[in-house]
Amino acid sequence: MVGSTGTADGSANFSSPYGRPVFTADFSSRDQWVAGRSWAYPDGGPTNPGDDKLDHLTEDPAYSRSGIFRATRMPQGTWYTGLLTTEGSDDGFLLRTGDILQARVRLPRETGAWPAIWTWRDGGNEIDMFEYHPDNPDLVELSNHVNGGHRYYRHPSIRPGAPMDVEVTLGARSVVWRINGARAYADRAGVGRDWRAHLIVNLSVCAGRYHPPPEPDTARMSYEVSRLRVYRP
Repeated sequence: MVGSTGTADGSANFSSPYGRPVFTADFSSRDQWVAGRSWAYPDGGPTNPGDDKLDHLTEDPAYSRSGIFRATRMPQGTWYTGLLTTEGSDDGFLLRTGDILQARVRLPRETGAWPAIWTWRDGGNEIDMFEYHPDNPDLVELSNHVNGGHRYYRHPSIRPGAPMDVEVTLGARSVVWRINGARAYADRAGVGRDWRAHLIVNLSVCAGRYHPPPEPDTARMSYEVSRLRVYRP
């Protein structure tokens, strides 16, 4: 089901020549998105310390529904964090093999921020469109957890606070990523013929095991997703 564009930034020429749009994110839509819970987290959330996260998921619309995903420090050291997923929503949108997922984001600046757009279903089916950590300022992580494939992609156009365009083609035999118009990675593993998965968009906060936690004086952080769209051949 195609939703309405609610958070687009109005920029021109953000289109794909591949197929028709089958999903355009309206982050304010309660039909498209469920806020503040995901079965990718233990028991659906709200916390996930085992994955090195300080997250405490919240349904508060100020943390996700505008397309600006926020995190705010809590007194006990955890963070209220924003997450949206199509899993469990009324529309129940699923990506499938062959789809092309496009996004325009603005990366966070704060140490400890962990933004991502990814997929999930039934305890797996995870493809990471991107993950980012400002302590590696010019690097994004691109991962296929379904059939194996991972790349650390570096480019000068990737930097804290910068806009970034991402495109992922979810091929049966190869998942292909493009960053800011350039081909970044083709994993030659793919997702298989019958792959299906829900979308997740969130801002997590690192606990310090793999990446530095937030600085002590950091009280809040955010990143923006101004466009998210799926095309189907």
